Amino acid sequence: MKKIGSLLITGLLALTLSACGSSNEKTPSASDGTGSSNEVVTYTIGTDATFPPFEYQQDGKYVGIDIDIINAIGELEGFKVDLKPMNFKGIIPAISAKQLDAAIAGISITDERKQVVNLSDTYFEAGLSLVVRSDNDTITKPEDLKGKVIAIKKGTAGSKKAEELAKEYNITLNYFDDSPAMFQEVVNKNADATIEDYPVISYKLAVDPNANLKIVGERLTGDHYGIAVSKDNEELLQKINDGIKKLKESGKYDEIINKYIGTSAK
Repeated sequence: MKKIGSLLITGLLALTLSACGSSNEKTPSASDGTGSSNEVVTYTIGTDATFPPFEYQQDGKYVGIDIDIINAIGELEGFKVDLKPMNFKGIIPAISAKQLDAAIAGISITDERKQVVNLSDTYFEAGLSLVVRSDNDTITKPEDLKGKVIAIKKGTAGSKKAEELAKEYNITLNYFDDSPAMFQEVVNKNADATIEDYPVISYKLAVDPNANLKIVGERLTGDHYGIAVSKDNEELLQKINDGIKKLKESGKYDEIINKYIGTSAK
């Protein structure tokens, strides 16, 4: 009787387990970029916290054009954003090392970057400007930089342009980790000029009348900003491209741009 009873209990347990599913059954996690039907995926998104008006700190929070855009895309495409502010020069390596799923940080779309990360459709058309002290009337064009010193931010499109000019005009380059530091170098007369993204320096001059800086000459380049995504995550890239398109079609995109620089952008 004990044996029969034991067999009956074993059978009942087997039926119960098969009905409930195995305790070892794997549920897709958010980090897989998949998730179950009622699970909201969270992506780790890198950004540069010292690049106003695109990303900066205000009252203890990260704000800016890029922050608003990536959060709006997340709302439209059904994912959460885990924002990771970091030094700009470490962003692309962090994506390659799978420490980030993507990044939005005023990243210029270049063939060099496309080799290591995917880049989304353009979400902002910028360009590089030459910047000098407000009392400097001797530098108005790249040719005037011959033998001069330029302060530049590491790992940016501006640094790449400065390196090209340095070869042509025998320019000395001093590198910095953030835009405020390189601006201050020019103001302090330790550097003759700097090169910065046009919307960034335009915003600074608009909100800081005592900046003691000015833009000179025509834009040096016409840069397009894109959102960098891991090469392994085509699904996220598609979500981001879809989100950018929806933002522009709905008018929400222009609302975000107007909020920070008072003008629409392509």
